[in-house]
Amino acid sequence: MGPITGSLLGLLMGVRHALEPDHLAAVSTLLTDARTTRRSALLGAWWGMGHTVALVSVGAVVTALQATLPQLWSTRAELVVAAMLLLLGGMNVYRALQRPTASDAASHRHAGVTHTHGPATTHVHVRDFAVGLRPLSVGLVHGLAGSGALTALAMSHTQGMAPRLLYMVLFGLGSMAGMTVLAGVLGGPLTALMQKPRVRPVLMGMTGVLSMGLGVAWGWPLLGV
Repeated sequence: MGPITGSLLGLLMGVRHALEPDHLAAVSTLLTDARTTRRSALLGAWWGMGHTVALVSVGAVVTALQATLPQLWSTRAELVVAAMLLLLGGMNVYRALQRPTASDAASHRHAGVTHTHGPATTHVHVRDFAVGLRPLSVGLVHGLAGSGALTALAMSHTQGMAPRLLYMVLFGLGSMAGMTVLAGVLGGPLTALMQKPRVRPVLMGMTGVLSMGLGVAWGWPLLGV
């Protein structure tokens, strides 16, 4: 396969990769903290950034060594993903059962802008950007879990280190673009519904149960491996 065709394939497969069930379940729990459609899209972008960094970092090392990751790596990484889905889901279910109080919202000012967020939306400020620690961390975990398969895929579709690295980078960027668009599209109606006091705990509980259920289904078959 030529380098151009291989690169295009990597980009398209990255977009499709963003729509896998474990990614959607994890990001859906995070979207319940978004207050605007723009914030939802940014959350998806930061997930994609963490995902891409992990994929390319591990893939580059493995490709440079002309090696392959052992199956045990993938199994353990997938178990970490399952545990993360359980944790994210459990947090949402717990929050859905709590009564909202005035202390649930905190206002602060940075870069000339005042905004309000709940305590669960932990982030750090880097100049003019608020970087979501949770979506970035979740993306990193997902990227580590998929790094072995992506490296094998890059080696099967391209020849030479440079084309393989380009394939992995475009795959990561494709998944980042796919999740950004999807989170932005879902964020519109979701943020509107989350403003309704009676609907908010229901949606938060539903996303939590979905994430926990998928975490069990994802991790249980791997426990005996």
